[in-house]
Amino acid sequence: MRILQLHCDSIEYTPTKKEIREAEEITPQTQNLKDVLVAFVAVEKGDDSAVARDAASQVLESLKKIGCTRLLLYPYAHLSSDLARPSVALQLLSEMKEAFPGMEVHSSPFGWTKSYKLQVKGHPLAEGFKVITGSEKKADSAALEGESKIRSYWKILSPDGSLVNIGDFDFAKHKKLETLAKYESAKQRNADVPPPHVALMKKLAIADYEPASDSGNMRFFPNGRLIKSLIETYVTERVREYGGYEVETPIMYDSEHPSMVSYFNRFPARQYSIDSEGKKLFLRFAACFGQFLMASRFQMSYKNLPYRLYELTRYSFRREQSGELVGLRRLRAFTMPDCHAFCKDMKQAVTELDARFELSRSVLHELGIRDSDYDMAIRFTEDFYNENRDSIKALVSKHGRPVLVEMWKEKFFYFVLKWEFNFVDSFGKASALSTDQIDVENAERYGIKFVDEHNQTRYPIILHNSPSGAVERVIYTLLEKAADDSKHGLKPQLPLWLAPTQVRIIPLKEEFYGFCDALAGRISACRIRADIDDRNESIGKRIREAEKEWIRYIMVVGSKEAGSDTLSIRDRNSGDVRDVSFDDFAREVSEQTKDKPFAALNLPRDLSKRPQLMV
Repeated sequence: MRILQLHCDSIEYTPTKKEIREAEEITPQTQNLKDVLVAFVAVEKGDDSAVARDAASQVLESLKKIGCTRLLLYPYAHLSSDLARPSVALQLLSEMKEAFPGMEVHSSPFGWTKSYKLQVKGHPLAEGFKVITGSEKKADSAALEGESKIRSYWKILSPDGSLVNIGDFDFAKHKKLETLAKYESAKQRNADVPPPHVALMKKLAIADYEPASDSGNMRFFPNGRLIKSLIETYVTERVREYGGYEVETPIMYDSEHPSMVSYFNRFPARQYSIDSEGKKLFLRFAACFGQFLMASRFQMSYKNLPYRLYELTRYSFRREQSGELVGLRRLRAFTMPDCHAFCKDMKQAVTELDARFELSRSVLHELGIRDSDYDMAIRFTEDFYNENRDSIKALVSKHGRPVLVEMWKEKFFYFVLKWEFNFVDSFGKASALSTDQIDVENAERYGIKFVDEHNQTRYPIILHNSPSGAVERVIYTLLEKAADDSKHGLKPQLPLWLAPTQVRIIPLKEEFYGFCDALAGRISACRIRADIDDRNESIGKRIREAEKEWIRYIMVVGSKEAGSDTLSIRDRNSGDVRDVSFDDFAREVSEQTKDKPFAALNLPRDLSKRPQLMV
């Protein structure tokens, strides 16, 4: 809230025009007041009753100092560009008006344009300006200021355990790591030019921006939803195999809940806020809140630990800066596989961290992201590094290449170590995929406890792991890799198990459609996605369009193929056309998609029945 105070000999004002729909209903007439303190008030987003009470208290103190008993509250939106909703502003101004017992208090009508003239007194206290901020805003500001002052040192840690300053490391054989180091140390996230995947996600009918929503909220077409669903299913299956127990928690929480307030003050984030029945809610930016509140209700023994909770959050929400939002790389609403492990002590936590590191590497590999596609960054406090050098060195040794290190002189965040795998795209932008953290604060903050071997109540250490990172970012990585392949003369493609259509059948003439329909049904029964291009287009055009859609296998069916026991397969990867038996072909596809989830075609089988997507 912002208030401009003027102690006036007189003020005269006349309401002239209703400016907004929520304006007060009045009969316009000129008002004159003498010897009055005029408080021009702008109510801002985030202001609440506590702010109104604080503001009224400060205005009352000013009235006492100047010896004035007459007050005019004058709504004045021009003092701020971050105004509260009219209904909120009107309510808080009304509350302020009731906060001056024994005083003569007037208020000019809310929501009206007014003409006015005033005469300000000439004493030193006649003019003043106040900014009143809620305690939560003050805490967030202090936290952000503290975060900006963190002393950190950027280094390179090699598999042999040597730790050197960035300036002393030879990046000649590690160009992507050098790009990552520059990107992270500069902390510049803005995207100046759309990366290649933006055009590809539209061309392949995967996703697009949704102009009717907030920036960073995407719409996924049937192809994109199929790809997302397969990735979500695969990652969830792997986490459950590892030992994670799947739960579901709310997407919004009360920002005034004691655990939340403490968390925000310690680790501020960009949030979406919602007002509901007097509560100030926020949309979650991770699954931590729900899982921690759930775990606080568990009675746990050390024998239960490590205990692992998992949720696939569709969605998590973060109000990233608009200049940072681009395609699927950085979003405001995203799908995050989030697994927390509760450990009895640091020794168990480090062992668990190691297992999750291997899980993450395996998950990325099976998603089609090779070890060489990403570089590793690791962040820790200096004390944690000194106490756990061997364990940190072991992680880096498994990675097999030097990693970027950010070392903090002292702990500011809730974690003492965080590692992440970062994909660096062709524009030099780094994006975190898999990550894990060692959290030493939130168990106490949320009241999560266990009983140890000596029957003592203790707080567990918590690990925060996403084995793949955001699902949308996985798709971004795969598309960027495909664009890079194309740039180097290779065929761009998605892993076969993620391809929306795996087989395209093209009948030469309408008379072969019955055979093609039966063939598509037979192929689909083998858990292979097949469609039929039955459009009245030339064979050349239909083959070219299948190529543009990155469809791996194309079957052109004429009289020869319709009368044969073998399939004539055009393989996009090799460019060859070969004859194979049906069983051999089914085995070939099955081998490439082994141990991966399957989903049926998510579009009409016949292309003639599909609407055209305008992009």
